[in-house]
Amino acid sequence: MSEAARGRFITFEGLDGSGKTTQLRRLAASLAADGHSVVTTRQPGGTALGDRIRGVVLDSRTEVAVGRIAPRAEMALMFADRAQVIAEVIEPALAAGQIVLCDRWTDSTEAYQGGGRGLGADVVLEMHRAVCGTLWPELTILLLPDLEASLRRARRRNDRHKKHAGTDENRFEAETDSFFARIHAQYYAIAEREPQRVALIESDAGIEEIEWTVRDVVRARLGL
Repeated sequence: MSEAARGRFITFEGLDGSGKTTQLRRLAASLAADGHSVVTTRQPGGTALGDRIRGVVLDSRTEVAVGRIAPRAEMALMFADRAQVIAEVIEPALAAGQIVLCDRWTDSTEAYQGGGRGLGADVVLEMHRAVCGTLWPELTILLLPDLEASLRRARRRNDRHKKHAGTDENRFEAETDSFFARIHAQYYAIAEREPQRVALIESDAGIEEIEWTVRDVVRARLGL
């Protein structure tokens, strides 16, 4: 019996509030309806260890409890999470021929820690090579709607989540607007550097219209 063809790896990127998680879920449902076997995961998170790391790096109470997280420590935590999700979720799914959709990947680290925290792209990409080897998505959907609108949506959403679920993921949303402007700019730099991998969608259109745009990109670039 021949081995199964290796699966496909697609990531979604953008600021919180960009709609990337919603679009990932919609693409997953659409691909599954077409008969594909789909696995979804997220960064940080996606494993038991990853969820612990997520609680540390996203909870705004972390720095009250342990003090300021150094930018390189923050980056290292993100890659520890990534190493675990590769071993536990992504590589087994790809080996089984499944489509993996991941909410954030190393582009987020380059944007947030490289751009936002000022570490630069080189140190992030060097860490990626050490931890992830050559594993990059075939396609990255980068959603970059209006910056101010994204931040408003993200902060409202996290406030609702804190109220109803009791968990607080506002640590990054508490940062300054200039922090997010640097992230936004770094995402643009990534898209310009890697146009074959990164599909940039800047539209502020509605959810359904963006969904069709995403489907068109996935069909055109990957034939799915």
